[in-house]
Amino acid sequence: MNKLSCIIITLLFAPLLFAQSVTGKWKTIDDETGKALGVVEIYEKNGKVYGRVLEILNPKDRNKTCANCSGDDRDKPILGLTIIKGLKKDGEEYNGGKILDPKSGKLYKCYINLENKDKLKVRGYIGISLFGRTQYWHRVKP
Repeated sequence: MNKLSCIIITLLFAPLLFAQSVTGKWKTIDDETGKALGVVEIYEKNGKVYGRVLEILNPKDRNKTCANCSGDDRDKPILGLTIIKGLKKDGEEYNGGKILDPKSGKLYKCYINLENKDKLKVRGYIGISLFGRTQYWHRVKP
């Protein structure tokens, strides 16, 4: 009986041991140029996922503001700006929130999911997911 109990407990908790999290620091890669743009920290707050710009790699862009943004984000520095807002876990992906493009100031629907433990698929779109852009971000190792 002890052996069977151990096997059952192991099988129940094994997925938790191998589960990966989207939280952490991610190097953002421009889908058009393939160049690294910066580092975004993805974090969880009140059951939702958010992402803020921690680092901008191009020195010329470090002091830029979100001039084209609207609402509370208008003219805020891009460094420190929350660009992923309010995603909720839905199976293997996080969706139901928005992503901000600081260059254009536009908000898009968004979903993210892990391709593997170190590669994050980030999709911003209008209307349905078919009409949008995908970037692949890479986990920053501690």
